[in-house]
Amino acid sequence: MMTANEIRESYKKFFEQHGHTIVPSAPMVIKDDPTLMFTNAGMNQWKDIILGTREPEPRRRADTQKCLRVSGKHNDLEEVGHDTYHHTMFEMLGNWSFGDYFKEGAIDMAWEYLVSVLKLNPEDLYVTVFEGSPEENIPRDEEAAKYWAKHVPEDHIINGNKHDNFWEMGDTGPCGPCSEIHVDSRTPEQKAASGKTGRELVNQDDPQVIEIWNLVFMQFNRKADGSLEKLSMNVIDTGMGFERLVRMMQGKHSNYDTDVFQPIIKAEQDLTGLKYFTFEEETANPISKEQNEINIAMRVCADHLRAVAFSIADGQLPSNAKAGYVIRRILRRAVRYAYTFLGQKEGFIYKLVPTLVHEMGDAFPELKAQQQLITKVIKEEEDSFLRTLEKGISMIGDAMEKLKAEGKNQLDGVQAFRLFDTYGFPLDLTELICREHGFSVDEEQFNAEMQKQKDRARNAAAVENSDWTELMAGEQQFVGYDYTEYNCHILRYRKVTQKKNEFYELVLDYTPFYGEMGGQVGDCGVLVNEAETIEIIDTKRENNQSIHIVKQLPKDPTAEFMACVDTDKRDASAANHTATHLLDYALRQVLGDHVEQKGSYVSADTLRFDFSHFQKVTDEELRQVERIVNDMIRQDIHIDEHRDVPFEEAKQLGAIALFGEKYGDKVRVVRFGPSCEFCGGIHATSTGRIGFFKILTESSVAAGIRRIEAKTGKDCEEMLYQLEDTLKAVRAFFNNAKDLQGVIKKYIDEHDTMKKDIEQFKAQAVERTKDKLVEKAQVLNGVTLIKAVLPLDAQSAKDLVFKIREAVPSHLLCVIGTISADKPMLSIMMSDDMVKEQGLHAGQMIREAAKLIQGGGGGQPHFASAGGKNTDGLNAAIDKVVELAKL
Repeated sequence: MMTANEIRESYKKFFEQHGHTIVPSAPMVIKDDPTLMFTNAGMNQWKDIILGTREPEPRRRADTQKCLRVSGKHNDLEEVGHDTYHHTMFEMLGNWSFGDYFKEGAIDMAWEYLVSVLKLNPEDLYVTVFEGSPEENIPRDEEAAKYWAKHVPEDHIINGNKHDNFWEMGDTGPCGPCSEIHVDSRTPEQKAASGKTGRELVNQDDPQVIEIWNLVFMQFNRKADGSLEKLSMNVIDTGMGFERLVRMMQGKHSNYDTDVFQPIIKAEQDLTGLKYFTFEEETANPISKEQNEINIAMRVCADHLRAVAFSIADGQLPSNAKAGYVIRRILRRAVRYAYTFLGQKEGFIYKLVPTLVHEMGDAFPELKAQQQLITKVIKEEEDSFLRTLEKGISMIGDAMEKLKAEGKNQLDGVQAFRLFDTYGFPLDLTELICREHGFSVDEEQFNAEMQKQKDRARNAAAVENSDWTELMAGEQQFVGYDYTEYNCHILRYRKVTQKKNEFYELVLDYTPFYGEMGGQVGDCGVLVNEAETIEIIDTKRENNQSIHIVKQLPKDPTAEFMACVDTDKRDASAANHTATHLLDYALRQVLGDHVEQKGSYVSADTLRFDFSHFQKVTDEELRQVERIVNDMIRQDIHIDEHRDVPFEEAKQLGAIALFGEKYGDKVRVVRFGPSCEFCGGIHATSTGRIGFFKILTESSVAAGIRRIEAKTGKDCEEMLYQLEDTLKAVRAFFNNAKDLQGVIKKYIDEHDTMKKDIEQFKAQAVERTKDKLVEKAQVLNGVTLIKAVLPLDAQSAKDLVFKIREAVPSHLLCVIGTISADKPMLSIMMSDDMVKEQGLHAGQMIREAAKLIQGGGGGQPHFASAGGKNTDGLNAAIDKVVELAKL
C-alpha cells in the first residue's frame, strides 16, 4: 500500500515526465491580493498569467498546493468533521497548461495517471461533462465527451449542470466548462445492498461516491454585464483532492482513516484516553450517540490543527480582523469540540503540533522551522478562548435562571447573538447547553440578527467594478526602480464604485509608480501633459501589476502623459523600508538567528516591524540594536541590487527567504553590506539617506511575536526638538538648575516627606473627629445615631466611618456628609446587626438619599457612598437616610 508521501511524489514524477515544471506550493495565506484572503484553489497563484498580465512560460506546470476553504463561495467549515471527506486545509494536486495542450491532453493524462500509474479500477470511475446552457448560448461540451469516450463506456459519461460543471473564478473573469472524475469506492457488498449503480449516486452527496479530480477548461472571460467572450489563450487548470486520492489508494472509506490523519487521531486518543472508531469499526458495530460525538470532535481537531498550524507558518496569526479572524474562528471551533465532547478543559490542540510536524514536516519544511512559534500561538489562543467559554457558560446559566423565574423556556435570539458576536460563543454550543437544561433558543431571531450584521458589513465593503475599457494592447512595464518620472500611455481603465464614492483604476504601459505590496505603501503623484494634470491618489497591486487610483479620467485617455511620482513621500517611504532591513539584521545580531520577520508596514512617516521572539526585548538590547543600525547608516552603504536572479542563486548570495512569502522563478535581491534579503520594494540608494534611526516602542503582538515602531530622518529630528523644548521648559520650572536630575530628586524626596506628614496629620484629625462624634452621638430606640457635615476629602471620610464602626460595633447608624473641592459626598455606615435584624441596606438607602444632592452611588448592605453636585442638599440627604432607617 502506498503511503501519502509516496502518492504525492508519484504525482509530481508523472507530470514531470510529461514535460511539466514542478513548482513549489504558494503560501496558503495571500498577502497582496485585495480580492482573496486565502489560497482556496490551485490556480490562485496563476491568476496574473490567466488574466494575461504575465508571460506564461513555462507553459506546463504541476504542483501540490496548500488550500483553505472556510469563507466566501467555498465554505465547508460546518461540514468538516461531520462527514468523512470535507476539510478546511487540504492539498490540491494540479497540472496546468497555458496555451499548450487543452481538453484532449488533460483528459488523456488524467486517465493515464489514475489507471496506468495508480491502478484504480476503471469500472469505478465516472466522468461528468457540461450539459450546456441555452440561455448563454453554450452547447454541451461534446469535445470533452468525445475524448472521454476513448477511455470509458457511454454510461459512465454523465451530463452535469452549470452549478457542478461550469467553473468561474468569481462574478467576473476567466471561466469555462469543467469535467469531474468521480470514484465509486463502495465495497461489493455495499453496491449489492444499495441496488444503485455508481452513475446514479454521482453528485448525490453519497459519502462513498465522491469527486476526486476536476479538469477545468478555461475558454471564456465573464464580463461585468454577465456576457461571455473568448479568452485569447485556452487554459487547463486541474485540481485533485490529495486527501481523497490517498483514501482511494489505501482502500479506506474515510479520509480520516488514512495515514494523513491517523497519526494525529492516535495522539488525540493517547491524550484524552478516549477511543476513535474507524469507518470499518463503526460499520461493523453501530456506535452510540456519545461515541459519534467523540468521533466528530476528534476529526474536527485533527483537521483544524492542520489549517491553523499551516496558516501560522505562512505568517497569519489569529486576530479579530479579516484573515486572522478566520483562523481564530477555525481554532475556536476545535477548542469548543474538544471542550464539549473530549472533556478537555485546558489547552489541548497545541499538544498535537509535534505529531503534525513529524508527519508533514519533511514535505513542508516551514512546519519544522516554525514549530515553537506555532505551539506558543495555539496555546495562548486556546487558553484565552477557554476563559471565554467559561464566562459564556456562566452567562447562559444566569439567563436560564432568569427564564425559569419568568416561567419561559426559550432563550432570546438577540441574547444568543450577543454571546456569539461579543464572546465568539457559537450558536450550536448555546443550543446544546440550553437543551441539556430543557430550554430552546430562538434560532430564527438569531439568524435575523446575523443577517443584519452581514448586511452592514456587505454595505460597508461593497465594491462595484465595471469592465476594463481597453485602449491599447500590451503588458505593463514597471520602471520605478530606476525612474520617478516616465512617459506613458493608458493601456486600460475601469470605473469603481465603493460606498457611493466613484473613482477610476488605470493600468499604464510604463509606470514608475510602486503598487502597495510587502507592507510598503503605494506611491502617489500625477499624470501630466500640456492639456491637463490628473492626480494619482494611490497605487495598489493587483495580479502583479500597478493599478493607479484617480478621482477623474483624463479628458483624452489615449493621449501621452508623463507619470510623475511624489518624490518627497517616495524617498521617506524608501528610507523607512531600508531601515526595516537594517533593523532585521541588527535584531538577528543581538537576539539570535531565530528572529524572523513576521510582518512590516512602511509609509512616509511610519516604520513598524513584527518579528518572532519569545520574550520582551530589554532596554539594553534595544539600545544595542539602535547602535548597530545607526552605525550602518553612518557608513553610507550603497544599495547592491540584483534583479531577475534565479531563486537558488539568490539563496547562495545569502538572501533570507521568509516562510509565507511567494517567490517566483526569478527574484530581486537587495543588499546593504551584511544585510541581504529577497525584496521587491523601493529602497534608499544608500543607508546614509535614512539619516538617523530611533526606536519608539517595543511591545507584544501575540505569543512569540514582538513589534517595534521606530522613526527615521526628519521625524527623528523633530522628536529631538520636542524633547529639547520639553527639557528646557522643565529646567525653567527649577530656575534653570545645572544638575536638573539632582534638583528633581530633591523635590521628590521633599514631596514624599511632606505627603507622609500630611497623611499622619489627617489620620490624627480623623481620630479626634471620631472621638468627638462618638461622644456627642444620639441614642434613638436603642440605636446610636451619628450624623454630621464636615470638610473632608473622600478617603478621610471613608477612614472616619470605618473608625466609628470599630468604636460602636453594634446598633450603629452613621451618616456623614462631606464637602471637598465644592463637591458634596454622602457616606452611610451601619453595624452588622442593623442589616440582619432591621433588614436595612446602605446601598439601597443611599440611592434614594443621593437624589437630594443631585447625585448617585451605591455599595454594600453595611457601607455605601454617593457623590453629587448640590452641597446645599447635604443636610436634607442625611435626614432622608435617618427617615428611611425608621428609627
